[in-house]
Amino acid sequence: MARDDNRGGRRERDEAPEFADRLVAINRVSKTVKGGKRFGFAALVVVGDQKGRVGFGKGKAKEVPEAIRKATEQAKRQMIRVPLREGRTLHHDVEGRHGAGKVVMRTAPTGTGIIAGGPMRAVFEMLGVQDVVAKSIGSQNPYNMIRATLDGLTKESSPRQVAQRRGKKVADILPKRDEAPAESSQVAEEA
Repeated sequence: MARDDNRGGRRERDEAPEFADRLVAINRVSKTVKGGKRFGFAALVVVGDQKGRVGFGKGKAKEVPEAIRKATEQAKRQMIRVPLREGRTLHHDVEGRHGAGKVVMRTAPTGTGIIAGGPMRAVFEMLGVQDVVAKSIGSQNPYNMIRATLDGLTKESSPRQVAQRRGKKVADILPKRDEAPAESSQVAEEA
């Protein structure tokens, strides 16, 4: 029996480094009953591997740790993969909506950091994004903000995905960087 318990513990320890989780919100609700009040807790958790996968979950229970555990399990089941440029930022600017919540996410140069508020910051940190500028417009409800953020991130596509969809090569899709400076220098010489 003791050997089985050890294996289970090892499995949990192996799983822990794979995913990081961030508690975004805890809501306490009370129900008034004959003997007094009964409290319940709702937890909102964001889980990610910090390499391009992220998910969120919500859990309800009579105790806080149980609510967090349920939310974390749900988040691991609902993960999405997001393509990242150089593993640090988004490929292109994108908008996400959910209900009254709207978020705008923009790519950023190296060293910018995560410029985003509250629940959006948790999503980007768990996703592994290092440079992004984001703004939440509308609903400040953390559930709607996270859903809107994930909606926008699902619309994110990499040059490889676009090339595959259009039946072209990645080189044909990306702008050619060498030609632009050469053209400007020729214009300067002619003038």
